[in-house]
Amino acid sequence: MKFSFTMFLATGFFSGYLPKAPGTWGSLAAVPLWFLLSYLDVSAYGLMLVAVFLVGWFVAGEAEKILDKPDPGCVVIDEIFGMFITLFAAPRQLTVAVAAFLLFRLFDIWKPFPVSWFDRRVNGGLGIMLDDAMAGIYAFLTLRILFFFGL
Repeated sequence: MKFSFTMFLATGFFSGYLPKAPGTWGSLAAVPLWFLLSYLDVSAYGLMLVAVFLVGWFVAGEAEKILDKPDPGCVVIDEIFGMFITLFAAPRQLTVAVAAFLLFRLFDIWKPFPVSWFDRRVNGGLGIMLDDAMAGIYAFLTLRILFFFGL
């Protein structure tokens, strides 16, 4: 297969091609990136989230066309984005990253409403990104509740 920068980004630097559970690999790939990006101030991190969402929307949609398959499992830019949302303004601690990972995977797999609605009803790159964005918001809120109670 010829190298494609679009597929490189869409598959989370090819982590989506690792065997079994590509979403888990993509979520794990987000952690070291987050440790680097967590040094950004809140407004710069927010701008980064917007940029990753827009790029993700585009490359996920293009990956669907390249692979001729809706929401291909190897596309994990959405998991990376969801983890970035989960970890927004979180302390740079390994325990926090582990908790965020577990919470995000829980909501991404469980798909409580409206995560499931976005997953079923919104197609293309936008749909790929939105369900994980919502899972990331749920995980973010749950992480904040845990912080409140002393995680």
